[in-house]
Amino acid sequence: MTGSSSTDERQADIDLVVVGAGAGGMVAALVAALEGLRVVLCEGSQQVGGTTATSAGTLWIPGNRHGAEAGHADSVQAAASYLDALIGPDDGRQLRQAFLESGDAAIAYLEERTDVAFVSAGQHPDYLALPGAAIAGRALAPRPFDGRLLRGAFARIRPPMPEFLLLGGMMVGKADIQALVRRWQSWPAFVASAGLVARYLVDRIRYPRGTRLVMGNALVARLFYSLQRAGVDVRFGWRLRELTVEGGKVRGATFAVDGQERRLDSRAGVVLATGGVGHGEALRAELAPAGMSLPSLACDAVNGEGITAARSAGAGFERYAAGDFFWQPVSRVPRPGGPGLFPHLFLDRAKPGLVAVDAQGRRFADEAGSYHHFVEAMVRHLQRTGGDAAWLVCDAAFVHKYGLGVILPGTRRLDRWIRQGYVCVADRLPALAQRAGIDPAGLLATVQRTNDYAATGRDPDFHKGDAPVDRFNGDPAHRPNPCLGEIGQPPFVALRILPADAASSSGLPIDADGRVLDRAGRVVVGLYACGNDAASVMRGTYPGPGTTLGPAFVFAWRAALFAARRAASARAHPIEEKP
Repeated sequence: MTGSSSTDERQADIDLVVVGAGAGGMVAALVAALEGLRVVLCEGSQQVGGTTATSAGTLWIPGNRHGAEAGHADSVQAAASYLDALIGPDDGRQLRQAFLESGDAAIAYLEERTDVAFVSAGQHPDYLALPGAAIAGRALAPRPFDGRLLRGAFARIRPPMPEFLLLGGMMVGKADIQALVRRWQSWPAFVASAGLVARYLVDRIRYPRGTRLVMGNALVARLFYSLQRAGVDVRFGWRLRELTVEGGKVRGATFAVDGQERRLDSRAGVVLATGGVGHGEALRAELAPAGMSLPSLACDAVNGEGITAARSAGAGFERYAAGDFFWQPVSRVPRPGGPGLFPHLFLDRAKPGLVAVDAQGRRFADEAGSYHHFVEAMVRHLQRTGGDAAWLVCDAAFVHKYGLGVILPGTRRLDRWIRQGYVCVADRLPALAQRAGIDPAGLLATVQRTNDYAATGRDPDFHKGDAPVDRFNGDPAHRPNPCLGEIGQPPFVALRILPADAASSSGLPIDADGRVLDRAGRVVVGLYACGNDAASVMRGTYPGPGTTLGPAFVFAWRAALFAARRAASARAHPIEEKP
């Protein structure tokens, strides 16, 4: 692996240039290399993983073999019915059909030929109760990875969010959290917790953080380790500037490297996998909901350069009526150097004894719904009312039992979080409302009404706890509804939350083989896109866990296989090359 190049490689024997070392880019580079191509993978930052590294690492792959082996009934046909009900008919490019038919094959290819490995996530319901929806089997989770296998290259793995690291550097998954919370309540939980901590303490003798990697970090590390073993040329600090177009075909790209310009030419062209819109100011201004300027959970290194370069080279840009972004609710977390963003995915919103309200103290959504659909409702409501935030309201007993945002379960004293301005706390709801900037009468009426709903187990306003995904993320031990509980024990707590995007849905239009299309719908020869640079096959909708990573893997695999065929054709017929 190299970090720079001293000369332009216009005549070098390069088959494919891949831009971006997130999940999609690493899959494309890895598959192309396994198909015999000489690949150069260029990453603008100094680490691999992009936004995937801080994610759960889940893939939505209907009809996958791991789900079947675990005994979960699912099929591609059922998923097709679900997507038909959610999105409508497939488009003329048959992207959805390609995704559904190729999903399991792409996973099998990687597992058979690389160190990428998955396990069925088991029960992990689709996010909407529509015909064809599944309760279990469609979600895949990466197997944990031992970062010590990377040796000195371990530092190249982008770390997760600080709040997802315990003891200053130990990663934990959902099952680990349960063991740690119950460590004094059962012997198996204590043994599991002690093993995690012991491993971590040994790691810290040699590494800056724990090497037992889970979730998105494990997925990224497995891909990077596989790239190393395949001998792929990975170049860090290579920031894309523009695509090289000659004779109407993309022949390579130029990069900014240490203040200089470097050009790479390639036989089969360029794969764009730079992470989508991210923090690109011009693109965000173009796509943001009217009147709103929202933060992004995308990796800091993602700034939209792939999409921008492709559009400059004639590529089209595809937007969807359902929305331009995939959403997650966040709270601003005090950190050294400035506040960060913490995503509220499932650990607090769905639990009994919490409501989400606007500045008037009114609820606006099913708090237990998926993060995307919760924020969809939040954005619509804030646009109607002119607000810019919402609040999660509960009592201190809730925080102790379930946690709240970055505040871990088991926390009894909230003084630190009050001083830092993360939460507001008061002994009476009207006083809490005044401190948080919420209408006191509105909040009091909402809490009284939802407390009545908790007693009956039914929420006639937003149906919290009715859907399978609600109940999955709720508290199964709580009756009669795992998502509805009373807010009644002072002190009371309020936490301000914001809508934020986790990824872009709109992007470059592609065909079933990942080839980018121009504004007239024609193939831009030699240009491919995957991951969030490509417009989502879900067309702005969010069917289930892993909605971005599942298609990223599939279309990266398909694009790499097509590029391999194109490179072989170029070698065999160097004069006349066809799309």
